[in-house]
Amino acid sequence: MQAILSVAFPIFALVGAGWLGGRLRLLGPHGTVALNGFVTWFALPAMLFGALARVKLGEIVNLPFIAVFGGSMLATYLVGMLAARLVARPNGGRAGLAHMSLHGLAASFGNVGYMGIPLCIAAFGPAGALPATLAVVLGAAGLMTLALVVVEFGGANRSPSRRVALRRVAIAVGRSPIVQAVALGMLVSAFALPVPAPLTHFIDLLAAAAGPCALFAIGHFLSEQGVGGDRREVLLATLGKVVLQPALALALLAVVPPMPPMWWKSALLLAALPSAANCFVLAREYDRFVAGASATILLSTVASVATISVLVVVLRIG
Repeated sequence: MQAILSVAFPIFALVGAGWLGGRLRLLGPHGTVALNGFVTWFALPAMLFGALARVKLGEIVNLPFIAVFGGSMLATYLVGMLAARLVARPNGGRAGLAHMSLHGLAASFGNVGYMGIPLCIAAFGPAGALPATLAVVLGAAGLMTLALVVVEFGGANRSPSRRVALRRVAIAVGRSPIVQAVALGMLVSAFALPVPAPLTHFIDLLAAAAGPCALFAIGHFLSEQGVGGDRREVLLATLGKVVLQPALALALLAVVPPMPPMWWKSALLLAALPSAANCFVLAREYDRFVAGASATILLSTVASVATISVLVVVLRIG
């Protein structure tokens, strides 16, 4: 109980505060957009850059962690695609590649940036940002890129050629502030470049706002979204995210080389996170699985209150 109060409760209390603020319309009609913009373009990149610039690359490139977290994420994405193919009937027909990819993404792409980083820091201290940052890299530069490629090749944007689709994907990934911050942080780390003290203090101040603002933004976003979409799809995507992915991560832990406790515990916690808001943004952009993505985010977030709390107790965190 003490672990839940000290680690899990503050996280979900901030999400609840955001939900209440959204329901009361305290931030106006564009509150979610403004909060997401601040976190996405300023606070979260500062946190990721700061976390990477301060460590050697060898400290963050943890191959067993990559196998456990990345493997469980990729496997869940593929299972989510298959589930959509079997049960989804968009417009009365079978789901195409674009719909399948977006369903698989909602079932596997966790809220690592907004929720996972502050959760790991709360659980393990500043060092907890390392596995969470690596998870962000795997998700943003790995799974998100793969999902975008599948959506584009699925014909969602009706591009005239595959080359055009690939160029659009490359531009979208390259423009991501998260990808840019990760790349710059890795560059500074690789070459041991000094960061001036005033700039370091600025980055630290900005990064400190990432966790609270991101968690508040999640709650605010959820307050604006209703539960829609095909119930079977939403249920399968939610189960995939909060049950299947952490179960697969646990199974993979048995076959990879041993890791320090912080790393393997982080792998399980991060695998159990709810679906990220990015899934809804991408679904809306391509006009596929929009209501389902929104409902999956809402239901998986509610379900993760129980699953993450159980993990915190079982793993003896806090």
